[in-house]
Amino acid sequence: MEKQSFLLDGRAVTLFCSSAPQILFLQPVDTHDAALLDRQLEAMRQCPLPFALAAFEIQDWNRELSPWEAPPVFGKTPFGGAAEETLRFMTDRLVPELRARLALNGETPLCLGGYSLAGLFALWAATRTGIFSSVAAASPSVWFPAWLDYVRSCPIRARRVYLSLGDREERAKNPVVAAVGERIREQYALLQPDHCVTLEWNPGNHFRDSELRTARAFCWIAEQEV
Repeated sequence: MEKQSFLLDGRAVTLFCSSAPQILFLQPVDTHDAALLDRQLEAMRQCPLPFALAAFEIQDWNRELSPWEAPPVFGKTPFGGAAEETLRFMTDRLVPELRARLALNGETPLCLGGYSLAGLFALWAATRTGIFSSVAAASPSVWFPAWLDYVRSCPIRARRVYLSLGDREERAKNPVVAAVGERIREQYALLQPDHCVTLEWNPGNHFRDSELRTARAFCWIAEQEV
């Protein structure tokens, strides 16, 4: 698989590409996620379609991926509510650049996915635009304040949605985060009538095997696109 690295508007982008990709995966990553990309790609060898994966840098996780401002949940860092800026970078700059580099036409499916708050960002982005045919949300932060109220009134427009959670995540000591089990069940129920959706339970807490869970999320999407 070919690997390219480049800067786009000051953001680092790492592009992994099979020959003649039939689906394009987009993934926001921080330094921790980026360090695990090789392991994630190894686990994605089982994908049934040739694919390209573009991992793009997130410098301020709580700010750039949160859909609106919210008070701190961990430590003292609040959520900055700048997801709209990140989505604009994707739609106006990143996707056109990738389509040009890879010689993709407008029919090639786009899947936005990620882990934790990046998974929530993927779900939110799919309520704002219809360019994503699929969303791969691994252990998404659906505990985020007012998320379910929002998504009830602003439905997800992607046709296919993958959800997952660790089976110990709802046992977290933080009461806000511990609501994630109830929230993801509600999110799954909201999607069932009108979407191709699955909810997978993985062993362990939120910090276990993030790269493998993300790989499974993308591979499930590829299986639905075959």
